[in-house]
Amino acid sequence: MAASLKLTTGKIILSGVFILLIILIGRPIVFLTYTYFADREHKKENLSGYSQDASNLNKTKVDTLIQLSSAGDSAVMQIVGLVKQSAATHKNISIAGAQHSMGGHTISANGIVLDMKHFNYMRLDTLNDVLLVGAGALWNQVIPYLDNYGKSVKIMQSNNSFSVGGSISVNCHGWQPNSPPIASSVRSFRLVKADGEIVTCSRTENQELFSLVLGGYGLFGVILDVRLEVTDNKIYSAKQYVIKSRDYIKEYDRLAATNPNIGLVYGRINVNSEHFMEEAILATYLTTADPVVRLKQENTFATFRRILFRASANSDYGKNLRWRIEKQAVKLMNDKKFSRNRLFSEGVETFQTTDTGYTDILHEYFIPKVRVSEFIEALRKELPGHKIDLLNITLRNVMKDEDTYMNYANEEVFGFVMLFNQKKDKAAEQEMQYLTQRLIDIALTLKGTYYLPYRLHASQEQLYRAYPKARKFFSLKRKYDPDMRFSNQFFKTYGQ
Repeated sequence: MAASLKLTTGKIILSGVFILLIILIGRPIVFLTYTYFADREHKKENLSGYSQDASNLNKTKVDTLIQLSSAGDSAVMQIVGLVKQSAATHKNISIAGAQHSMGGHTISANGIVLDMKHFNYMRLDTLNDVLLVGAGALWNQVIPYLDNYGKSVKIMQSNNSFSVGGSISVNCHGWQPNSPPIASSVRSFRLVKADGEIVTCSRTENQELFSLVLGGYGLFGVILDVRLEVTDNKIYSAKQYVIKSRDYIKEYDRLAATNPNIGLVYGRINVNSEHFMEEAILATYLTTADPVVRLKQENTFATFRRILFRASANSDYGKNLRWRIEKQAVKLMNDKKFSRNRLFSEGVETFQTTDTGYTDILHEYFIPKVRVSEFIEALRKELPGHKIDLLNITLRNVMKDEDTYMNYANEEVFGFVMLFNQKKDKAAEQEMQYLTQRLIDIALTLKGTYYLPYRLHASQEQLYRAYPKARKFFSLKRKYDPDMRFSNQFFKTYGQ
């Protein structure tokens, strides 16, 4: 009898364990499988006669789309002719690369869109580690080219989907620690001005234009090509840490700031509802002496990472599941090795939404190092009160920018890159505008600022507070382009 009771009890326990495993393992599998099948590619909208950017909220009727047919001297003459012709037609010119800005920075209503993507030649000066590159080249073209020479991009964004000309026009930064924005790696560039003249701009030649065009959003002319500093490709070893978000700067200083072997660093704060914004992952990549290997096709588990990410959209369960898995993945990532070029070789396509009813919207706020903890706490209190779907927050270190006129890094700052999943309707857009202005005010209170390539939701007063030289910037725009040959929605919102 006792043996039979023990057997029955054992069966009950095993059944309970089995049911528990189904609950713990079965639900995530079903949830992620559903996301996988729901996450299908949608047909792109026909944009004939219109232009659009990465926001998918700026579909605008334009007069003409000009696609350069080559990258040689004939294309240069085509651009010069177009600029001179616009004086007679009174059609504004906007300049487009990958069009990953989100506020109509590459669009002017009823104007001419100059598509630069085919203007993408490259020549490497191996003696001086300087790359001459056409402004239309995408980083996903540049990286494999440099990889052939054992070289790598010195400063760029965390994804490779953007154009070189676009990157310097927004003065992007990356996850290269202790580095200023990309402007610091620009030796010079050639520019077609509003009168059709081609000039070279550098720190010693046409210095004012140099500072205005870098981070100038295409308002001062057409960038033809750029001379960029490059660096050695290296092998990095990953070291990741789960920390308290309030301790981010303390841990950053201890683990990354003064370590001479640090090559790349970023942080990510949890956005799931369980202990919202209380934890963070600090990801560091340390240089090794391992021989560099050439880029090749590798399994990066991109499909799984995408499904896990997209499963967190509009789902508390998905966000909690994603954060738990990402924390566990820290152990798997530690001591894994990657080349610098491999880490730079992922596009935004890996994570961006394909749901035509929604769009992914970026914000970024630059906060002085000594105020980072205050900003984290302010976000933790502010964000839950808004009807928004926050998908991600990453942190990147940016040193003082000495080169650009519209400078967002007047000292060492940390960029808070925030990604939201937004419904494409009027109510969601109004809520996002309200949130944006609230977050800008918080950033300004902490002596920080915000990034300009995104939705044009800041008030004009906020723009002038965040960028005290903005009025002079727009005045200089009129000096160099009195007939407003170059324009976009950013300029029409704030500059006129």
